[in-house]
Amino acid sequence: MNFLFDFINTLVDLPRTSAEKLIPLIRLKELKKGHNIAIYGELPKDFFVIKKGIIRSYYTDEKGREYIRHFFTPPRATGALGSLVLNKPSRLSYDCLSDCEVYAINFKDFKKLISTDKALSNMYSTVLEIIFLTLESRIYDLSVLNATERYLKLKKQIPEIENLVPQYHIASYLNITPVQLSRIRKEMYSK
Repeated sequence: MNFLFDFINTLVDLPRTSAEKLIPLIRLKELKKGHNIAIYGELPKDFFVIKKGIIRSYYTDEKGREYIRHFFTPPRATGALGSLVLNKPSRLSYDCLSDCEVYAINFKDFKKLISTDKALSNMYSTVLEIIFLTLESRIYDLSVLNATERYLKLKKQIPEIENLVPQYHIASYLNITPVQLSRIRKEMYSK
């Protein structure tokens, strides 16, 4: 549990009394590669903080093509938050790209708790701000950066990405084809 509270304390200074209220809601889970933590069209119950592993969020179109929205690595909060907040079925799927350890927290129980604890409410607000800024950055990247710049930024954020996920997942995240990614990598590494 130290890992989780170390992560939380990088975001906010959480008083011990608030942390003690949060502890009963937290479940440490070991998930196998391929495990879904949220499925398109279903209403999830939990959100997660990753302790170990990598999780992706993605959309699958009617032709079966996947579009990866985001990769999540430790320590990072993840899950179908939009679905949880709106209490509507998820528009994305989330699955483990490796074996993972996560802290699972029931969202409804968490919302009840934050309505009674100002420090936890402030923590939630901070997390929402971080998620907003992350999504705003992702939109900017897809709108302004070229594919090579997006690839370099991803490599800076997750240096070992090429060892963690297949090339076609990286290409999907970058919104390019695997062939385009191969060309970018070939050009970069031939210099």
